[in-house]
Amino acid sequence: MTTLPRAASDALVFDREAGIERLLEIMVRLRAPDGCPWDRVQTFESIAPYTIEEACEVAEAIAEGDLPALRDELGDLLLQVVYHARMAEEAGAFGFADVVRAIADKMLRRHPHVFGPDRGAPLARPEDVDWEGMKAAERAAKGERRASVLDGVPVTLSGLTRALKLTRRAATVGFDWTDPQDVLAKLTEETAELVAEIEAGDAEKTEEEYGDLLFVFANLARHLKVDPEAALRRANAKFERRFRGIEALLAAEGGTPDEATLAEMDALWDRVKAAEKE
Repeated sequence: MTTLPRAASDALVFDREAGIERLLEIMVRLRAPDGCPWDRVQTFESIAPYTIEEACEVAEAIAEGDLPALRDELGDLLLQVVYHARMAEEAGAFGFADVVRAIADKMLRRHPHVFGPDRGAPLARPEDVDWEGMKAAERAAKGERRASVLDGVPVTLSGLTRALKLTRRAATVGFDWTDPQDVLAKLTEETAELVAEIEAGDAEKTEEEYGDLLFVFANLARHLKVDPEAALRRANAKFERRFRGIEALLAAEGGTPDEATLAEMDALWDRVKAAEKE
């Protein structure tokens, strides 16, 4: 991106009707020698955690059904893309336009049933789209070969999501259970192994077996066509909502959780749960 003369840049920065060019120019100014001292010193590595955080906040706004918040969080996520693209342009690698061009080309390439010669015969079901096959064709066209079907699953993903993707990859070559009941049986087996290590008092083995149990839970989610992260977020929200309900009931009687007994809080939990069902 060519930096605009200061007068033209100022006009664009403060033009609220301008589109993406306004945001791009704002980032140019922030990273300029006379820009923001914090923004100037950031790197890909220092910004990466914010990128992950903003993506999580987008997911949270969606989970809460909060469209105004979703608008704001999508803007925050877009800023992350602009930030990384600007730093890459400064390094002479690529710019924002290259990012847009690459993803547009990929969308055309991966939707031949919409944009390609097969568009006259649209696919009937989402599962009919062969994403993995198209990705494999792209790698072959680039001369890329994977040593393992598990290559390319990012290690930076959350544990549950990565477990889901690893088992999905393994399933493409037939390494998979055929029925969710088989996965449930594996859960029983892994639970027994965890109990045995707990009773043996081996902390290291206990952690290992607990990890195995979580891995099988992620695999079960895949078989049930459930997003484990989304399911856990909903469970977290439910727990938070009900525990706050306990706090509210205690506060109404002049009490607090640290003053209540476990039995009292259990009884209040049941009240909150019953009220939700009603």
